[in-house]
Amino acid sequence: MIPIEEIHGISPAQFDAEVASGYRPVVLRGLADGWPLVEAGRESARAALDHLARFDSGRPADVMIAPPGENGRFFYRGDMRGFNFSVEKQPLGRLGTQLLDEAANDAAPARYAGATDTAEHLPGFDDANPLPLAQDKSGAQSRVWLASRSQVATHYDLSDNVAVVALGRRRFTLFPPEATADLYVGPLNITIAGQPVSMADPLNPDLERYPRFAAALDKAMTVELEPGDAIYIPTLWWHHVAALDPVNILVNYWYNHAPHGGPFIAFVHALSAVRDLPQAERDAWRHWFEHFIFSPDADHAADHLPLHARGVQGPPSPQRSEAIRAFVARALSGR
Repeated sequence: MIPIEEIHGISPAQFDAEVASGYRPVVLRGLADGWPLVEAGRESARAALDHLARFDSGRPADVMIAPPGENGRFFYRGDMRGFNFSVEKQPLGRLGTQLLDEAANDAAPARYAGATDTAEHLPGFDDANPLPLAQDKSGAQSRVWLASRSQVATHYDLSDNVAVVALGRRRFTLFPPEATADLYVGPLNITIAGQPVSMADPLNPDLERYPRFAAALDKAMTVELEPGDAIYIPTLWWHHVAALDPVNILVNYWYNHAPHGGPFIAFVHALSAVRDLPQAERDAWRHWFEHFIFSPDADHAADHLPLHARGVQGPPSPQRSEAIRAFVARALSGR
């Protein structure tokens, strides 16, 4: 295991200059200590849920429910022909009541509502529990995660992420992007909650079935967060999240979203367009991708052309984005 950097007290300007620019996870201890939600949770789980209930719009949210035998792990069924949980719609207030009622019952199912938009389900929450460090980011919107003792399978996000533990403890296990080959990635288009996940379980690793996972564990970072703590997770860093207490609340902020699916859609299309070519052709295309996409000076690859003639190779602009979308749409439609 590799230690993860921790910072106590940081301004938004320091965050941008010292943390976000480094493309590495960083723990932000005590970042939300002043939140009324966190303060209520230090009194009791019921007090924290009462605080949330003040903002509950009553709009139903998706709630995943896994039977007790799954030990709180929301995942695929063993035969990979479905998932090991069901989904119900209910307001967050009702879910909170169920979590309290079942908190001492080890035979209760695991319940989990993830990435629930506070603007829709908890209007006014951000005003009462502000986090300027995240809220001033482009596209940032707070989302709440309300769950029993449970775990979210190892996955990545397409956006940068600041996650705040508000009630209960959370254990994060993180893997860098270069560990991808050792994580045994599951289906790309049949997913549990949007993003592909690792098939290997870091809490119960099966190294006979997934032997390369041992190499991923050598690159892993693990940290336990208390209420009020936060963690910054850059895009494409894999992370497994375990909620350790009977009632848990996390609030996260995704920002710097990739437009229209961005690189992931390009990657999936490359599976069809490039991966199955003869090796010699793939090697040839590798030079194209390196020169025009991945090299440090890729944005200068068309400098020998006048600006008006660079077309889709020109500098970023709304006009270039529209030209690329039109070019790709024509190609895919055969026109």
